[in-house]
Amino acid sequence: MEGTIDTAATGHVTSDSIRALNERIQKESAFVDLLEAEMAKVIVGQKDMLHKLLVALLADGHILLEGVPGLAKTMAIKALAETIAVDFSRIQFTPDLLPADLIGTLIYSQKNEEFTVKKGPIFSNFVLADEINRAPAKVQSALLEAMQERQVTIGQHTFPLPEPFLVLATMNPIEQEGTYPLPEAQTDRFMLKVVLDYPRKEEEKLILRANVRPEGMAKPQQVVSPTQILAARKLVREVYMDEKIEQYIVDIVHATRTPEEYKLHDMGSLISFGGSPRASIFMALGAKAFAFSNRRGYVIPEDVRAVAPDVLRHRIGLTYEAEAENISVKEIIDRVLNAVEVP
Repeated sequence: MEGTIDTAATGHVTSDSIRALNERIQKESAFVDLLEAEMAKVIVGQKDMLHKLLVALLADGHILLEGVPGLAKTMAIKALAETIAVDFSRIQFTPDLLPADLIGTLIYSQKNEEFTVKKGPIFSNFVLADEINRAPAKVQSALLEAMQERQVTIGQHTFPLPEPFLVLATMNPIEQEGTYPLPEAQTDRFMLKVVLDYPRKEEEKLILRANVRPEGMAKPQQVVSPTQILAARKLVREVYMDEKIEQYIVDIVHATRTPEEYKLHDMGSLISFGGSPRASIFMALGAKAFAFSNRRGYVIPEDVRAVAPDVLRHRIGLTYEAEAENISVKEIIDRVLNAVEVP
């Protein structure tokens, strides 16, 4: 970070201004360690999920979790809500769910002879959409519209959703019976898709102990206010990103669309569609949030590589040929990250 950096995107930036920003962010991001420490009281292992949950929160994005039941998905977002002291609601998606069950509806009052608005569970700061793929398309689109527009229309009234607002949707990869697949255009609204795995033996022993002890499970304490989170979101966007890092992000996303340009000639027949422009935006925001959560005021290539798999996982379509050869999206992403030159 020596000398003077001049970029088209950020204008004239000096090493002194980056140093000052870095010191400011080191001070302002201290609450991240407190958040992680409080959540670690309740959640054993799953450090990657917790870190990505914070990245999505700081970057003002939503997160899609895929994992078998019992991996603390509900517990994680509930614990996060308790550490920030915000409203939390859990919606169990079922095939008979209606959009009104999610966003609310108009109820006629005979006493007042008028319709009154009854708000639904979407009007919370943190919303857990459990098994999102079990609900029909109308309900999914109602949720995704609320996520995108940050507002809900009931009758002729439009209501803004509370801030901060975060949707954590879960999908069960095992049971496909009675599920409605999420269209690519809808999954594209999620900033990250995180795939969870089972805990290790040592971690599972700690989970077992925590759940059977006489005093019960530990309770996380509030360590940060919603106002601090909103202020941190603004500061995350100020994290410095060099033009070379921007080009690196664009190259990664373009390599999923035109792999031939990056000497990945055999991958053209494996990818049916690549990352959308949202992939570039979310990768940049995610890298900034990742740098912020690591107490840094500037983005390095490792920040981009840390968030790239979760940003791209649900934005790359595989062809029948790839599926026939048992090639996974993870393999495609690994090859792209290895092929694109790191600045």
